[in-house]
Formats: sequence, structure tokens, C-alpha cells
Amino acid sequence: MLKDKISGFIEKIRSVDGISACAVISRDGIVAGRYFDRPLNEPWFGALSATILASAESVANLIRMPVTDSVTIRGSDAVIMVMGAGDKFLVAAVLQKSADPARVHDQLATISRTIGEAM
Repeated sequence: MLKDKISGFIEKIRSVDGISACAVISRDGIVAGRYFDRPLNEPWFGALSATILASAESVANLIRMPVTDSVTIRGSDAVIMVMGAGDKFLVAAVLQKSADPARVHDQLATISRTIGEAM
């Protein structure tokens, strides 16, 4: 049941134009579901994604910034978004070079809220 629910969320995330890879990850870094377009070390990806979001939330708290809902990592030819999805999960997505990060962020935020409410 849970596996089917997470698979459905992965399909919703993949349907966002501009996303080439994605994962639903527990807040403690365990990959619950994923779609990767390239080989990678799945446990490390999950652990590092959770660490990145937790670190951003901690920094935001230190400077009394309102809730941090996402972190965007921009490289010369890639963008990675890590976004909270409720208290138990987060979503990590790798964007295609041609993607519009602002548009993808908005669509991913909607899906992440849905995950947070459902899980």
C-alpha cells in the first residue's frame, strides 16, 4: 500500500516538465521511492539530500528566517532541488538543463504538500 502510494508520487514528480530524476526520501535519508536517469549511489543521495535540507532549516532557524521549504543547488549544467514534503519526507529532483527552475519549484511544491498531507 505505502509502496504503491510512493510510486504514484514518483510518477507525479516525473510528469513535471523539466525533471530528469527524482526521489522521495525519508527525513532521515532513506530513499523510499525513486527514478534516476543515471547510475548513482542511492543511499548517499538520500542521506546527503536529507542533510542538505536539515542544514538549511537549521541555518534559517539561526537567523530567524521563516520556514525554509526548499534548497536549490545550481551547478554550471545542472540544478538539484530538495524540498520538504511534510514531517516525514522530502523530495529531491534533478532538473534538465532546459528546465525553468521557478516553474518546476512551484509544481514540485504542490506535489510536496500533497505528499506531506498523505503521509
